[in-house]
Amino acid sequence: MSLEVLSVLVLFGLVGFLFVAYGVRVSLKGQAHFDRVNRQGGSLLLSKSVMEVGYWLFQPLARLLVFCHVSANQISWASLVFGFLAACCLAFGHFGWGAILATLSGMMDSLDGLVARFTGSASEAGEVLDASIDRYVEFFFLGGLVIYYREIPVLMILVLVALVGSFMVSYSTAKAEALQIDPPHGSMRRPERALYLTLGAALSPLTISLFEDGERPFSIAIGHPMVLAICLVAVVGNLSAIERLWSIARAVRVREALGRGMAPAEISQDFPLQNFPKRRMPAGTEITAATTQVSSPATASAPKLTNP
Repeated sequence: MSLEVLSVLVLFGLVGFLFVAYGVRVSLKGQAHFDRVNRQGGSLLLSKSVMEVGYWLFQPLARLLVFCHVSANQISWASLVFGFLAACCLAFGHFGWGAILATLSGMMDSLDGLVARFTGSASEAGEVLDASIDRYVEFFFLGGLVIYYREIPVLMILVLVALVGSFMVSYSTAKAEALQIDPPHGSMRRPERALYLTLGAALSPLTISLFEDGERPFSIAIGHPMVLAICLVAVVGNLSAIERLWSIARAVRVREALGRGMAPAEISQDFPLQNFPKRRMPAGTEITAATTQVSSPATASAPKLTNP
């Protein structure tokens, strides 16, 4: 057994131990709840319970970093360094080491925000730095895979499609916030992409040692779990991005229609509001998907409209 495979097994063992520890915590004190997790919400691919486990585990680490006078920005830069090292490992086919370094990068990405909140140093400038580093780290990871799979054009193109989907999901969120619209919830947000890609990288050394140790159809090992993770991000990520952008465009059209003084009945007919997320509107106007209700200062007494 190689040192890389052994290290991956140790990583899985550590993660399993931490989940057992959280299970003990739940049995003694109940499930942990965090406002940030409630605001973000879970999805089909990453439940709130799993996110709560992560936040619960990172709390003591964040407090330790605060005690050691480590700043949030320093942690963000450390995330970038670990992300770049992970990409270098992936580019040379060391999926296990890449997964371990990507895990450390993801931990840093989660800890910087906690440290910023604990120390009261959270700022918009820090959010810009954090978001920018997230994009670079994600590009490093997938860019390393592009280099590794360069001899297999189909897989290289698949990684590029996953890269487009990842960036478009993030872009849709940023665009919604810039337009003062609540970003639609959907799948393949940053935590989900990081989880599945890292998991695919971590499992690949195991399958390579078991199933690809002999003759191979290509000069490099494929790493089937890695390919499956890339497929998942490529397909679900792009579908989620399209759905998000379509939802944002509809919300903007509804807001513009309200600004032109259109009646709620006309808006409901032209732009169906079913399954709309809640969106911020100017001058007291609000659209809520849960009730498919349109209200504005000019039409406050209008009855609720429900899309069939």
